[in-house]
Amino acid sequence: MAAPEVFRVGPLIVSGSMIVSWIIAAVLIIGAQLICRKATTVPSGAQNFVEWIVESLLNFLNDILGVPLARRTFWFFATIFIFILALNWFGLLPGVGTVGYGEGTSFWDFEVTRPFLRGANADINLPAAMAMIFFVLWIYWAFRDNGVVGVTKHIFGSKAEFGGVVGVIMALIFIAVGFLEIISILIRPVALTLRLYGNVFGGEALIDSMMRMVPWLSWLIPLPFYFYELLVGLVQAFVFCLLCSVFTAMMCRHDEAESH
Repeated sequence: MAAPEVFRVGPLIVSGSMIVSWIIAAVLIIGAQLICRKATTVPSGAQNFVEWIVESLLNFLNDILGVPLARRTFWFFATIFIFILALNWFGLLPGVGTVGYGEGTSFWDFEVTRPFLRGANADINLPAAMAMIFFVLWIYWAFRDNGVVGVTKHIFGSKAEFGGVVGVIMALIFIAVGFLEIISILIRPVALTLRLYGNVFGGEALIDSMMRMVPWLSWLIPLPFYFYELLVGLVQAFVFCLLCSVFTAMMCRHDEAESH
């Protein structure tokens, strides 16, 4: 579940998945700086492609979160989508997970046990870290937009107006439902972690199994599954971003305030 150690820097254990995440972060940051440095009023080339991605993501999030909330939180959701997608696709490159320290007496039976590079989302630590970062931000956004009273009413408050005895009964029911909602909220980062990790790790295991079926055809048999995993990598990045934005919208979106 966790990538094995490649080397140490003092007390810091550096794994293959950490190296991959640093490489992708550096590529995205440097690439964004270079593109923005040469930005023109009429975009072309790489700037046009990047602006298309950003505009598409913003329009998508506007529909889910509403324009004001989307503008405030776009930096996180866009970053998490692009970062996860780049990590997933980078993990499919030849050499990732297959070059490193290992055991074996010949080329055909050599097994890499400590790869220099490892798919970052196939290491449960990174999906867990991203899920926890979102959970902390979700708490901040929830209390910033609703306040303590608003969050409490959202979780425990009655969703319909009833009077008399029926109102008391419904209030008790919604209080009980509120405790279930709290459990659901606490489970969200776990579900986000396992969904992303499980799909990426499962894809790696699938390709590895195909490579081992016929060793001398290990370059050919997994090829169709590589194209499948390209699609899975895109879908998983989209699903992680979508679920995070939906969870945020459920708590923070206020359409009546927008219309006003």
